Amino acid sequence: MGHDALPTLELAFPGPERDRGLAAILSGQKTALTGLLEIYEHADEAVPEAGQRFWVLDSEGRPAVTIELVDVRVVPMKEIDDDFARAEGRGYSDVAEWRAAHEEFFQSDGVSGYLGHTPVIDDDTLVVAERFRVVEPDESGGP
Repeated sequence: MGHDALPTLELAFPGPERDRGLAAILSGQKTALTGLLEIYEHADEAVPEAGQRFWVLDSEGRPAVTIELVDVRVVPMKEIDDDFARAEGRGYSDVAEWRAAHEEFFQSDGVSGYLGHTPVIDDDTLVVAERFRVVEPDESGGP
C-alpha cells in the first residue's frame, strides 16, 4: 500500500499541543495514544485495529510520520496504568497526571464544541488505548 492510501491521524488540535505530541513520537518518547470512544462514535468511525497504519499529520496538515498500531483496547479510564501513562510520552510520571491532562482535554471547548456537549469523564468513561510503533520510511513507501 502506498503512503497516499494510508488513513491520517491528527493529535489533539493544530498548534503547540499537536507539535509536542509529534515531536515526542519522532523522538521515540511517545508510543501510546488515548482517544475518547465517544469521539469515534460521534464521527461514525470504527475503532482502529492492531496492524493498521496511519500517517500522523503535523499542524499544517502534512504527513510527518507513519505509525503502525500494535495493540488497541477499549477500556474504562480506571484501567489505564502508570506504564501506559508514561508511554504517552508527555512526561506524565503516573496515571494521576495522565488522567488530569486527559480529563482537561476531553472536556475542552474544542472537544465539547465537536460533540455538541461537554462529555462526562469518570472512572467508567471508555477510552481507546492504542500502542504503536513508528514505521521506517522504507517500510511505508513514504519520503
